[in-house]
Amino acid sequence: MRVGKFNSLQAQSDFDVVYAAGMRMLPTPAVTHDVVTDFGSVRVYRFGPEEGAPIVLLPGRAGTAVMWQPNLTTLAEHHPVFVVEPLGEPGRSTQTASLSGGADQAAWLHAVLTGLDLDGVHLVGHSFGGWLACNYAVRSSDRLATLTLLDPVNTLGRFPVALLFRSALAALPLVSKWGRPSFVKWINGGVPPSDDDPVAAVIQAGMRDYQMAAPMPEYINDDQLRSITIPVLVLVAGRSVMHDPKAAHTRARSLIPDVQAELWATSTHSLPSESPVEVNTSLLGFVDRIAV
Repeated sequence: MRVGKFNSLQAQSDFDVVYAAGMRMLPTPAVTHDVVTDFGSVRVYRFGPEEGAPIVLLPGRAGTAVMWQPNLTTLAEHHPVFVVEPLGEPGRSTQTASLSGGADQAAWLHAVLTGLDLDGVHLVGHSFGGWLACNYAVRSSDRLATLTLLDPVNTLGRFPVALLFRSALAALPLVSKWGRPSFVKWINGGVPPSDDDPVAAVIQAGMRDYQMAAPMPEYINDDQLRSITIPVLVLVAGRSVMHDPKAAHTRARSLIPDVQAELWATSTHSLPSESPVEVNTSLLGFVDRIAV
């Protein structure tokens, strides 16, 4: 059985230090949940008010709840915000069973929304979290009010060969020390992460200290995109290295029935942290229009 785990007790301790520092940069969660699913216990933090249309956030790979630090305060002023830490990735969720593909990924997320008794959910995902959100929506949308995809991977366009090569290189033990920072810099459009950036720190610590066991995202096909019946907001980063941005934007507009698709020409894949004001404004405007 393949489940996510830390490389060693020392690696877990090292990660915990970085994770705790990142969490201190966030608003204090109103409630912390550990939702039991067939695949493990899923950590969910709730921020903001108890009542209102719920926003559920799914982070990018290894981003944990810390990834949403630039966005949380504003979003939680208006809505209850639930931040989910995915199974098979570093953070506070604990995987106990293997995830074999998209159906399993959707199953544990459904169990989380059901366990928290959330309906009318505005589901938001960035990068791998965007794929996770779309993968869920094409399989089960009964609990969803809207779907927001922030430069999702392997969803609107396939992974480029250059991305697969660089990510594999960054994971090799002999080159990972310089390969991981170089990989993050490449994703950020050539800008190296700041030494005091809690988001970059927790991502790099997770990649260094944790053996991930989330399966490779299955490409979302044309029929699946056409099947989405809820309103969808898509923000595609014009400088993304995760797919061909123009082709991804066109595919979203062509296939998703009720879509507001935007191509942000100057943004990199890191748009939630790179342009938090603009992302928050776009997301809240979309959600509030639908919620009225």
